[in-house]
Amino acid sequence: MSRIGIFYGSSSGVTKSAAEKLAELLGEDRCDLYSMEEDFVDFDEMLDYDFLLFGCSTWGSGEVQNDWRDPLLDLDNDKPDFSGKTIAVFGAGDYVSHGEQFVSALGILHDKFKARGATLVGAFPTEGYTYKYSFAERDGQFVGLPFDDVNEADKTAERLERWVASLQAVLPEAEEA
Repeated sequence: MSRIGIFYGSSSGVTKSAAEKLAELLGEDRCDLYSMEEDFVDFDEMLDYDFLLFGCSTWGSGEVQNDWRDPLLDLDNDKPDFSGKTIAVFGAGDYVSHGEQFVSALGILHDKFKARGATLVGAFPTEGYTYKYSFAERDGQFVGLPFDDVNEADKTAERLERWVASLQAVLPEAEEA
């Protein structure tokens, strides 16, 4: 059975809650949760997993959440090779207060890890979202799963379930079944 590493940064607990729900939906027996603030040591621990989920909310004018800042600087300096790794990104945003940079941090994570050879999966439709701009939008889809618990908390559970269902197709067990 493949192992899934879920690495998240969370200031207010919203992204942490989503990470916990994703572990539940994917099977807690195969998922390990890591807080980027409390548990992250280095990228070598990420490379031990078959499948990686990275959770990050967007802050300020489109920046990654604080717990991801230093690790991403290390990523730029160390340039670890993520070839052969499959990664999906998810994160919280607020389309009312920050609709001009809605979940743009997902686009940053996507690009950083793709540049290091990772295969990025988990694109999600933009339909049903309201925002002005997002660096996470590519070819009419988000590069990962966005959610907005400030304005649309009632949609988060359904979006998480839909996203996990789409990820099942890229998990190694799905190919063996």
